Amino acid sequence: MATVLVVANETLASHTLLQAVKQRAEQGDATFVLACPMARASAGFVSYDEVLRHAAESRLDAVVAELETLGIEARGEVFDPDPFTAVTDAVREFHPDEIIISTHPQERSGWLRRDLIERVQISTDLPVRHVVADLDAERGGATHTLVVAAQTASGRPLLGLLRGKAQEKEHRFVVVVPQKGTDGAAADEARERLSRVLEDLEEENIVATGSIGDPDPYTAVMSALNYYKVDEIVISTLPAQRSGWLRADLVERVRRSTSVPVEHVVVDAKDGTEAVGQEA
Repeated sequence: MATVLVVANETLASHTLLQAVKQRAEQGDATFVLACPMARASAGFVSYDEVLRHAAESRLDAVVAELETLGIEARGEVFDPDPFTAVTDAVREFHPDEIIISTHPQERSGWLRRDLIERVQISTDLPVRHVVADLDAERGGATHTLVVAAQTASGRPLLGLLRGKAQEKEHRFVVVVPQKGTDGAAADEARERLSRVLEDLEEENIVATGSIGDPDPYTAVMSALNYYKVDEIVISTLPAQRSGWLRADLVERVRRSTSVPVEHVVVDAKDGTEAVGQEA
């Protein structure tokens, strides 16, 4: 059975790449290894390896699960941020028989500007298929919403808002849960919160993915906007008298820094029953 190495980062969950994997699987006798180079932090932002690794792992888990529903055997692993190093390491570890590399179109692909395809072909002497995924073209009519929440992530007002949006029209949600600190315990707590809200949304048949984020919520939002193209942002906080995010003027800072609408939902952590919303 052939081992097919699939290399992608931002285009990992693209319809184009999934179709390419499906077509290869239909040819038979293949198992797939998904290699996702871990994203680098954008200049000017403090980030943490644990946060970035979790974001990549979340994307991998979602794609592996989707492939499994199609009857395609796959597993995923996070690799070095440099795509050429990532491919080299993956080839050394998994000994693939062929490689699929997915990139953005030429005009926006850093990987292509660095001649990744040719370098991999020369260094590995393996068959390399290049898949170009135009994420803008794939978006279709769905609204893509970035949701940022921590303590209030499972609050009923927030879930009710997202449910209402999904009922009005097709939505795709990306949930980011900033961790409270930089240690492992903080990351684990953020993961648990993220897992709960994604499970709640899945029970409602609402399409969502997500990751934990930088301890600074503003940095978490800005970093997420580098990785995901969204049409709107929802920020969920505790009431003003209890919210450090509001004392730091998070909602208005995000509004001033982005061109997409920002909606603020307030969740009373005591019972999760009261919400106050406003739109930019």
